[in-house]
Amino acid sequence: MRPDDAPHAADPRTATGLSRREAEVMELIATGRSNGQIAQHLFLSEKTVKNHVNRIYAKLGADCRMTAIGLWRQRSGKGDVPARAPDRTSRAAG
Repeated sequence: MRPDDAPHAADPRTATGLSRREAEVMELIATGRSNGQIAQHLFLSEKTVKNHVNRIYAKLGADCRMTAIGLWRQRSGKGDVPARAPDRTSRAAG
């Protein structure tokens, strides 16, 4: 296990069981970002982000993004974080 994949004990998200990287991905999911946008933001491949998302779903017991967001906010104490509207400008036709 890489250090980035180990749960971070001092992190309030420890109750969710997510690794530091998974929590970072979950924060971006909760702001309305797509897998592609998360991949670009974190300099990862989209496949890697999909793997993180699948592990997040399994750890939270979620079957979709909205359920994962709700469970993560509830368990991490981030219930007051407003979701950001998805950024549609990056999909402009060229």
